Amino acid sequence: LKYLGVQQGDLVFCSSFTFSGSCNAILYEKATPVFIDSDPESYNMSPDALRRALEWAKSIGRLPRAVIVVDLYGLCARWDEIRAICDEYGVPILEDAAEALGSKYHGRYCGTFGDLGAFSFNGNKIITTSGGGMALCPDEASYKKMLFWATQSKEPYLHYEHKEIGYNYRMSNVCAGIGRGQLEILDEKLRRRKAIYAYYARAFADTPVHVMPVLEGTEPNHWITMVTIDPEHIRTTPEDICIAMNGMQIETRPAWKPMHMQPVFRGCKAFAHHADGSFVCEKLYAEGMCLPGADALTQDDLQRITDTLLAQLV
Repeated sequence: LKYLGVQQGDLVFCSSFTFSGSCNAILYEKATPVFIDSDPESYNMSPDALRRALEWAKSIGRLPRAVIVVDLYGLCARWDEIRAICDEYGVPILEDAAEALGSKYHGRYCGTFGDLGAFSFNGNKIITTSGGGMALCPDEASYKKMLFWATQSKEPYLHYEHKEIGYNYRMSNVCAGIGRGQLEILDEKLRRRKAIYAYYARAFADTPVHVMPVLEGTEPNHWITMVTIDPEHIRTTPEDICIAMNGMQIETRPAWKPMHMQPVFRGCKAFAHHADGSFVCEKLYAEGMCLPGADALTQDDLQRITDTLLAQLV
């Protein structure tokens, strides 16, 4: 965001259906977040809501400095439409591909659709360095500038000389080596995650449980499989089902609570997918939960997971 010129008072649009890490940096730069709803077929940023938000921003003479588009759960955003809309308004995109390492949109890897991109190597990702991540830069100038900031903005002098504020955002050689070693088995990890998703899709066919959709022409990495449950088949809520399954040593979690519903972002403007003002991501949160997807899951594990979930339903 800093490289894209975001400053205090600027607007920055961001997907609402995501983790707070996608938008906290907006506040770090003292800018103002505006949240954009999901569309029902990708679970990612709605082009309709994005266009509505940009029309509003233009009408008040405050186009956003950037748009943060998230590839949620490894699913691909509608990149052709989103890229065309942002180009029309001259607004750069920061692609948050934290969860989408290895995902492809029409044969092209996620992380490469924004003016800048970002991956996460947190402990729960497909490849992990225990923490940290990686910025994808389109050219040498952006690479050098961001690396300069990430290494405390040290000027090229023998003594320590600083003309700009810097950060200690470096990854250690040890952590980087751990991540590089995992690149050798990335393809196998992706195959395993896709197989787990396929198992869930078969097991929940013709049931009130629906696996997350896959846009035509895309190849998600299926980092996590999110499911939605028909409300009339839930005795309580998906969160209560998660609590019950966690008590049985089956780790589950509710779907992301949208950022525009979070107390810390109370009062921030948000744009819905539907013209009547109803939010797709609020419905996904109300009906959704995430299932285990680790590489080490066995067929017996997967059957126990699906059987246990179905047993919680009416």
